[in-house]
Amino acid sequence: MSFPQSGLHKRSAAKYSANNNSSTNDSGAIFKSLKDFDSYAKPLEDFTLKTNTGALVSLISYIVIFVLLLSEFTDWRTLQVNPSLDVDIARKEKMEINMNITFPKIPCFLLSIDVMDVSGEHQNDVDHSMTKARLSPEGAHIETSKGVIGEKHDSDPTVVDPNYCGNCYGGVTPPSGCCNTCEDVRKGYMDRGWSFDRPESIEQCIKEGWTDKIKEQEGEGCNLSGHIEVNKVAGNFHFAPGKSFQQGGMHVHDLATFAKPGAKYDFSHTIHSLSFGPVTSGFANPLDNHSKKATKGQYTYQYFIKVVSTKYEYLNSTVFNTNQIAVTEHERDILMPGAGLPGVFFNFDISPMLVTYKEYKKPFSHFLTDVCAVVGGVFTVGGIIDGLIYTAEKRLKSKIDLGKAS
Repeated sequence: MSFPQSGLHKRSAAKYSANNNSSTNDSGAIFKSLKDFDSYAKPLEDFTLKTNTGALVSLISYIVIFVLLLSEFTDWRTLQVNPSLDVDIARKEKMEINMNITFPKIPCFLLSIDVMDVSGEHQNDVDHSMTKARLSPEGAHIETSKGVIGEKHDSDPTVVDPNYCGNCYGGVTPPSGCCNTCEDVRKGYMDRGWSFDRPESIEQCIKEGWTDKIKEQEGEGCNLSGHIEVNKVAGNFHFAPGKSFQQGGMHVHDLATFAKPGAKYDFSHTIHSLSFGPVTSGFANPLDNHSKKATKGQYTYQYFIKVVSTKYEYLNSTVFNTNQIAVTEHERDILMPGAGLPGVFFNFDISPMLVTYKEYKKPFSHFLTDVCAVVGGVFTVGGIIDGLIYTAEKRLKSKIDLGKAS
């Protein structure tokens, strides 16, 4: 009797075992060959030797590593500022100068601020953006207002006749044809190039009590604060006594009141703040809180200022543009009236360079690199020191054993 041959086949157990052993041997060979790449070979515990000096070197190494890692962490967390220097290619037509200056021995009615530059632009008696504060001899504030205190009057309340037309007393007549205020007469004198030294003889000044107001302010000081706008070219602005005017192409000041006999005016001053451009807390100006004390009235102070354009780039990509200044100062005694103009002069020049400050923070990868360098470096140096100490101890011990140590 015969049986049909089925599709089932008999697997040889010996053959399966051989294949399994072959796979295991291949895996073992792979792992064995992988050990050849181990850079950190481990010594047998039976062949390691621990010493007291090694323990001391290890403790010192741990302390040094901790201190250096703390320093690296602090450095990584600290915001850094990287400066760079370039040529300033920007074309900025205007520049704002902010100031706060006190003159304790000059009354406000006598002070004027004028601006002139190499482009030929003149600004005489700037008052629209400046605030003058009258100061008592003790330095207390008396009155604060825009412009010139005790001088200008928009309208004269004593003039009630609409047909009134005041005399200009020989001064240049304004377009209206009349000088109805003391200021109109004085401006006419300035335009004529005359000194305005006898206001008590002028009808308009008597009505306004102009002479009395000047006498009232004679012992006072003045604080000026605000800003002026100038062309970004070389020039100067100055504080000088009396009204300024142009005469024969020259810049002239009326010094009649300042130089009169018995006057005790001088240009002692304190610069509370002076900045060219927007103010930021990141930069200190060399003239802030700078004081000078004069011993006589006929004295000139000059500050020569180099203005350097500055750009500050914050970490959030915000850009802040301002200016830094470098200052050289000079003072001179004017022996005779006419040998020079008393006052405080700020002569500024524009540098062609641009200084850029950019905030920067180290990436975390940089911190990790520093950590590895610190740990590896300290342990390597510690190992070298420990090895030297151990070798020296062995040699000394061998000499002692041989009786050769002295």
